[in-house]
Amino acid sequence: MPVKPFLNLPAGTRPRAVILLSGGGSNAERLLEALATAGAAAAYEVAALVTDNPAGSRAGELAQRFNVPLVANDIREFYRRGGESRVTLATTLGRELRDRWTAELRRQLAPLRPDFGILAGFVPLTNLTGDFPCLNVHPGDLTVLKDGRRWLVGLHTVPIERAILDGHRELRSSAILALPYTGEGNDMDNGPLLGLSGPVPVDLQGHSLAELRAAAAARPPQRPAGGFRDLLATVAQHNQERLKAGGDWVVFPRTVEMFAKGRYGQDAAGGLLFRLGDSWLPIETVVFSPAETEVRFR
Repeated sequence: MPVKPFLNLPAGTRPRAVILLSGGGSNAERLLEALATAGAAAAYEVAALVTDNPAGSRAGELAQRFNVPLVANDIREFYRRGGESRVTLATTLGRELRDRWTAELRRQLAPLRPDFGILAGFVPLTNLTGDFPCLNVHPGDLTVLKDGRRWLVGLHTVPIERAILDGHRELRSSAILALPYTGEGNDMDNGPLLGLSGPVPVDLQGHSLAELRAAAAARPPQRPAGGFRDLLATVAQHNQERLKAGGDWVVFPRTVEMFAKGRYGQDAAGGLLFRLGDSWLPIETVVFSPAETEVRFR
């Protein structure tokens, strides 16, 4: 069976990763803590922390604490210098600026020679994902389908709100290989599903599903700046924090470690493969719970 490993380096080579973050950096922090605990046995090394938001993120703090280089490229300032008052992809100029900003970031990263990237709460859509493999963690169970397509997709708390409104009693985080964004609207969160967390129970904080559905029905058609400030948003944010601790922080470090060890690949048809010993086996995904690892075979 022809196999295309996602990460194919000479034996004994420790891959180099860049971790990209825009905000609080809790996922980046957990990854760095796991590497520090592993020490010389770590599966990969961090070439740099990368941020588009040097003033508003914890990238500088984490870089200093864990003694790794920092690469900063302030996207808001870049857009202002380019004549756009806000960071947007909705205008022709905004899209041109995004391409130019990405090109500048590429130049900054080139000397680091990263083998793969880790998107740890990195906000800007950027097609660095086409330059080298990039892993991302997503607050939704991407095995849930509707009309044959992944349903719990989207930004912010959208996946969690959809799960709540559909009556799900459990949430899961998904670790995916991020694919380049085309802007067509059909490729959000559609990369290969490398890892899935164990279940985290939904907590409606004493509210009924009817109340939450009523809040959703009362929303305006367009999401306001700063998001919806209603009951559903509050409950979803609460559950997102729970999912981060019980989902993201479990599945992401372990998926990244397996990826760095060269355990994931694809067959000729694009199906996901996982290496066990010397054998490549077809899988749906790998479920990482705190106490165990379950490979779901196809």
